[in-house]
Amino acid sequence: MDISVVVPAFDEAESLPELTAWIARVMEAHNFTYEVIIIDDGSRDTTWETICQLHQQHPSVHGIKFRRNYGKSAALNTGFEAAKGDVIITMDADLQDSPDEIPELYRMIMEEKYDLVSGWKAKRYDPVSKTIPTKLFNAATRKMSGIDNLHDFNCGLKSYRRAVVKNIEVYGEMHRYIPVLAKWAGFRNIGEKVVEHRARKYGKTKFGMSRFINGFLDLLSIFFVGKFGKRPMHFFGTMGVLSFFIGMVMAIWIIAEKLEHIANNEPYRNATDNPLFYFALVAIILGSQLFLTGFVAELVSRSASDRNKYQIEETV
Repeated sequence: MDISVVVPAFDEAESLPELTAWIARVMEAHNFTYEVIIIDDGSRDTTWETICQLHQQHPSVHGIKFRRNYGKSAALNTGFEAAKGDVIITMDADLQDSPDEIPELYRMIMEEKYDLVSGWKAKRYDPVSKTIPTKLFNAATRKMSGIDNLHDFNCGLKSYRRAVVKNIEVYGEMHRYIPVLAKWAGFRNIGEKVVEHRARKYGKTKFGMSRFINGFLDLLSIFFVGKFGKRPMHFFGTMGVLSFFIGMVMAIWIIAEKLEHIANNEPYRNATDNPLFYFALVAIILGSQLFLTGFVAELVSRSASDRNKYQIEETV
């Protein structure tokens, strides 16, 4: 099969018939063999009934229904597991992504040998309250991930080589950072394509302001797990030893100062009267806790079933 189109949907009953008909026209015009996998993410309207009707009319349309709303990341991860195509295309169900982009996204994967191609909606129809935070997050993600050639990490319209989606796990709010997950999994040939962004035709956006806070926390999670997931002691141990060392230096300074006053028969104050004493105490305790955290994390990591699971590209 050439292409699997994965479409997360939450209360999108109005747009799905038009979207699937549009996808079918594009696929037939280019003689692609394809499937459309629509994940009903706990919709409260007639989305599932619409998916069932579409499946009866078009056998290439398949549906997966969640019992409740789990979020876009869960929907994408489930769709990736079910996808059978050589190239997987993801797009939103709200008709803001154009299926006319599919042939070029497919060509870039198959002919230009990209692992992942992310859409870039250079001209957007979203309100300023959404575009400005998005630009800030994209800038932060570029800086932390080292993927400098992407302008829009969160664009729902992307294409993937099959191996990519089968070797990454998307959860939380991490659908925003799939290119980062792919890079940490060893897929570094990541490209970008300017795509059309269309104004929403039906309903309203399902994402609130909380997505920015959750997205930032997930970015930190990706960075930490990707860099220290299999060696947590390198992070916690280093921070712990550094904090403990600073605390000990301050403690020795306080003791040396007190001994000097005693040797010179000079009046001196109690160590607890020196503010530096409390900084030293906190630094020593914090350093010990960080080191022990690293030790426990290392034990957990070594006990994990996937501790020696690594990405293998090929064997001969």
